[in-house]
Amino acid sequence: MSRPVPSRRQTIADDLRHQISTGHFKAGERLPSEAQLAAHYTVSTPTLRSALALLEGEGLVEKIHGSGNFVRHALRKITYVGGGDAAIAPRGATVRTAQLQAHGHLADLLNVPPLSPLTEIIYVTHEAKSPHSLARIYIPGDLTPTDSPVGSSVPVAIATRFVDLRPPLAEIQERLSARLPTQEEAAILRISTSLAVLSLTRVATDVTGRVVEAALLVLPGDRADALFTTRVMAAERSAKK
Repeated sequence: MSRPVPSRRQTIADDLRHQISTGHFKAGERLPSEAQLAAHYTVSTPTLRSALALLEGEGLVEKIHGSGNFVRHALRKITYVGGGDAAIAPRGATVRTAQLQAHGHLADLLNVPPLSPLTEIIYVTHEAKSPHSLARIYIPGDLTPTDSPVGSSVPVAIATRFVDLRPPLAEIQERLSARLPTQEEAAILRISTSLAVLSLTRVATDVTGRVVEAALLVLPGDRADALFTTRVMAAERSAKK
């Protein structure tokens, strides 16, 4: 049986991938313009962009709107560790906090009446200049300290102040799915809208059954995975023997 003939976009992607792997195009370097590349490969601009999208999906190329396409630096893998005080350990982060009112899905997620006051924390982790993950964290307004560091850019300070007011947790529920990013998410994370992301919703409930925190995390599929570990108690193992 004869092998299928590679499509033009696949052939172009293969050639550019080879040039990147051999160092012809180096990490951080801007690729020739899309018009130049389309002329070089004698293809239409949509076909050329389709080839570049394949490389974006592999994490080899990054498209920065208004600047062009760049060869990505090697991406450090992120592992989201589920359960307990689940977190990602970034090398750097930018944080923005704000006050808002619960609406639509947020009211349902936190099980509060519509228009209830909330504190929103938008947390973007990054490696050098490359964004790695996006988290939106929502906390009921009455659990926000009166001297809350709204607008602060120090993640540890923010986390510590909120945890001090939070009652003991009884349950953390995490729901993980794969989907395509929204336009806004793609812009923040500087990824293609065709690159799948891991979307994780994390809801923390205290001992009274009240939702005290909800987090919406978005992790690009080319640099992230999730790890969930279930520990089997000794008594359970004995009962099964």
